[in-house]
Amino acid sequence: MNTFFRHCSVGILLGTLALSASAQTEQFRAGFVNTDRIFREANTAKAAQVKLEQEFAKREKELLDQGNALKSASDKFEREAPTLAESQRTTRQRQLVEQDRDFQRKRREFQEDLNSRKNEELQQVLERANRVVKTVAEQEKYDVILQEAVYINPAYDITDKVIKALNAPGAK
Repeated sequence: MNTFFRHCSVGILLGTLALSASAQTEQFRAGFVNTDRIFREANTAKAAQVKLEQEFAKREKELLDQGNALKSASDKFEREAPTLAESQRTTRQRQLVEQDRDFQRKRREFQEDLNSRKNEELQQVLERANRVVKTVAEQEKYDVILQEAVYINPAYDITDKVIKALNAPGAK
């Protein structure tokens, strides 16, 4: 009889543990945030983009002007090359190569500076978005929020909530 009660007690205990584990599994909440959409649609991301455009507009125009001038000089050289003396042709060709080298260097520096500043601005947007995601997760009792996934059921996507919270006046 004692053995019977032990077996029943163990069975009841295991059943209770299984029900408890099952109940905890059902309460697990997961969500997903699409950071690409945040970078495209959040007001802070749009403001960062405008700020970068304003910051780099002058340099971009200077590069465009320098590139157009180089192209014009190259076209002019191509037209005049057959009538130029050998020494003049060599001198102008060297000048064009030097101008092109200078242009390529400036363009590379511009692109590096732009990418660096863009990464800084996007990092700030991402940090702010992560704070909002954490707030939404805590308020709505999510256990995990993912930012990268191969596939996500749209029912778990909280990106709209995050963007709305980011765009709200006075959002942190």
